[in-house]
Amino acid sequence: MLRVLICDGFRPEVAALTQMLEHDGDIAVAGHCPEAARVTGAVSRVAPDLVVIGPDLPDEDRRAAVEEIMATAPRPVLVLLSRRQEPPEAAAACLAAGALEASWQEELHLLDPAGDAGRAFRARVRLLGRARVAGQPARRRAPAGGQERPAGPGAVRPQWRRRAAVVGICASTGGPTILSALLAALPADYPVPILIVQHIARGFTEGLAHWLDMTVPLPVRLAADGAGLGTGASVAPEGAHLRLARTSRLALDGSAGPGPYQPSADVLFTSIAAVARRDGVAIVLTGMGEDGAAGAAAVREAGGTAIAQDERSSAIFGMPKAAISRGVSSVLSPPEIAAFLLSLEHQPLGRAS
Repeated sequence: MLRVLICDGFRPEVAALTQMLEHDGDIAVAGHCPEAARVTGAVSRVAPDLVVIGPDLPDEDRRAAVEEIMATAPRPVLVLLSRRQEPPEAAAACLAAGALEASWQEELHLLDPAGDAGRAFRARVRLLGRARVAGQPARRRAPAGGQERPAGPGAVRPQWRRRAAVVGICASTGGPTILSALLAALPADYPVPILIVQHIARGFTEGLAHWLDMTVPLPVRLAADGAGLGTGASVAPEGAHLRLARTSRLALDGSAGPGPYQPSADVLFTSIAAVARRDGVAIVLTGMGEDGAAGAAAVREAGGTAIAQDERSSAIFGMPKAAISRGVSSVLSPPEIAAFLLSLEHQPLGRAS
């Protein structure tokens, strides 16, 4: 039986959400906390597998509740927001604080627990309830040099202080927390361009990019079709694949690609392998599924560096595990990934390395 704690002050919605969660009989709402200030005590008392924070809480209280949970009694946290009340940036703040996922409550159809949306929601809750979380592991200061752990078929040791023309990063569940910490570790004038694919619920990508741009030194923006490969980080928009073109410009493609994801990390990484070759870097962070594994292997086979996040720090080890099985250069913790990024020297595309 999966135990859930609901933190929300609007009782009619709490009742509907409870009915939705308990519909199949294998999930139990073990407690209800109406105020963010009382959530730590409720977590200690109820010992839930998952905390669901509802949209009735004010934005600042919601984020504070996530931070308090992750600091005192880390648990998987799912945040529900209302399209009518909250800007997408509110979700980004909670995700960076440690929440594993955010969803629009309107899309759950709470009055129809037996419907498709209800079944999909409960399946997601079961997955999140089994996820591994820790108290902000990516916020630890990166060491001066990482301890590399090569893994997978034909793994090699990447050279610290190597050159790179571009870095590609992909993530899914649990990714925004790690992504925020990695970007926060880089200076505003970090010279190597970064391209990002983050799987996230529809409607949150633009808010995530905007929130990161406001909170980390490095400039962060949504990738634009035809834009040059400039410094800073470019996030793939939802509904389009992001590619690096041979002209050193970014290309957005709305056509179908490999796998169920759009944008797809495999599409991005494969383009990096073809254009940057040995000066390309692919990094696969926490997430469900296998997106990024084939593309990371392509980067490594082209002479570049492929890195997977280690299992201990991954909320969901699916994507890193798939990449490791295809062969990566190294398996690193988030602080070690940050140290690796800081060690890179920029090698502009088109110049001999």
